[in-house]
Amino acid sequence: MFSFNMFDHPIPRAFQNRFSTQYRCYSVSMLAGPNDRSDVEKGGKIIMPPSALDQLSRLNITYPMLFKLTNKNSDRMTHCGVLEFVADEGICYLPHWMMQNLLLEEGGLVQVESVNLMVATYSKFQPQSPDFLDITNPKAVLENALRNFACLTTGDVIAINYNEKIYELRVMETKPDKAVSIIECDMNVDFDAPLGYKEPERHSQHYEEPAEEDADPSNYEMDLGFRAFTGSGNRLDGKKKGIEPSPVPIDPSDIKRGIPNYEFKMGRITFIRNSRPLPRKIEEDDSASSFIAFSGEGQSLRKKGRKP
Repeated sequence: MFSFNMFDHPIPRAFQNRFSTQYRCYSVSMLAGPNDRSDVEKGGKIIMPPSALDQLSRLNITYPMLFKLTNKNSDRMTHCGVLEFVADEGICYLPHWMMQNLLLEEGGLVQVESVNLMVATYSKFQPQSPDFLDITNPKAVLENALRNFACLTTGDVIAINYNEKIYELRVMETKPDKAVSIIECDMNVDFDAPLGYKEPERHSQHYEEPAEEDADPSNYEMDLGFRAFTGSGNRLDGKKKGIEPSPVPIDPSDIKRGIPNYEFKMGRITFIRNSRPLPRKIEEDDSASSFIAFSGEGQSLRKKGRKP
């Protein structure tokens, strides 16, 4: 009897416990059945056939089950979890956004392999539309949407549904690896500027400094002034006689318009005094304003008559 060893080296145990097969992939809308499976579109998990569960149960794999999907024709890959094992044999159903990342069409071949991923600690997303800024609390919305995902891959464009509207976000960065598991993890989330977002231009406002003559503090008040004889008189006997005087109309030119404080600063209170500044003295000519002592003329109370 002769025995032949077909392999020079034994197959490593790691490859024996690895699940790897090919399926024809279809979108969830092609899934037959009375139940609506729109929930698959809201996450990052796929539906596989029952034979995959039978094969996975015989292998010593780690849980949760995570898979690497590869399109060999376009050399595109991503990672996902599994939701159910109810698909037809040889077929798997993927979310539409996942098929777009893999550049797959209906009925295309996809390679499915079981993998072990590290737990995520950090991830950064970039919204693909400025409409994402209209959400009041985007981090809370994203945290709630990621509950339907099992893992993230750098470079993927995931889709989340909020208020009956689909928002797409690109995974810009993940730590500690390019593909991470987000099941039961404490992950820090950061956002990049949305695609096509432009910051609003800030126009600097230049104010002209007021002249010294316009900075009179009295101009900050409405000086109506005193108007004489504008009231009505009363008689001692109580009789009303004659025409009551009508009040004099106010001339609009008498109302002085206030001047804004251009030097106003936040947190600073300015008290403006109502005292009017002293009028400026106009300097006269030296000849008129010069003082000369004993230059006046004297006056006498007694009139002196001329002697004859």
